Amino acid sequence: MQFDILEQSWLFRGMSAHQIQSLLSDIPYFTRNYEKDETIFYPLEMAGRIGVILRGKVQSYKLFPNGNQVNVTIRTVGDIIGPAAALSVQGRYPFGVATLEHTEVLMFRRESFLCLLRKDPRLAENALSEISSITFMLQQRLELLCYHGIDQKIAFYLLMASKESGKATVLIPGSMTKWALMMNVSRPSLYRELKRLDGQSLLRFTAPEIQILDAPALEKLLRK
Repeated sequence: MQFDILEQSWLFRGMSAHQIQSLLSDIPYFTRNYEKDETIFYPLEMAGRIGVILRGKVQSYKLFPNGNQVNVTIRTVGDIIGPAAALSVQGRYPFGVATLEHTEVLMFRRESFLCLLRKDPRLAENALSEISSITFMLQQRLELLCYHGIDQKIAFYLLMASKESGKATVLIPGSMTKWALMMNVSRPSLYRELKRLDGQSLLRFTAPEIQILDAPALEKLLRK
């Protein structure tokens, strides 16, 4: 077990590898490797496990009765998966979670995770902060999905990111592929729409950066 990897996790924020190893010394846990496109949590499965990603990348998704699938969030090294569901009254995963590449996850059973949180107040604070951040991100994601046009999705994301950072220049979140998955659109369609908005001087697209040139025009897109 490489405890230095866990220093990247929100759960163990502010702790050294040695401190993390000490905290886990009497807490039951296990690690599991998943191949690409393998499911970690199934939708509505009983939520008895909480994971920390040690390697790789996963995506949460929502399936609908008509067969449609909406990609919700992408989580990577250091991120926690399943805490809100496992600690909820309902006790079921609302979304499925599947791997986007070979992934290794550190897993805790619900009871073990609660025991871990009781060992150090910083862990409980970090976990609450992470769950709150995920909840806020899901609220923003829901609002994003309410927009049907790709230009509207782009406008919403850029305006939201600019407001949070206070800057007119926004970084693409990881890669065009990752961003397209977040927006629930195809990568080619996203690229074409960015170039079109660039041509209209609403933004300047020079990957990995996008500079907002006309914020009022982007806001107008959201009202159409």
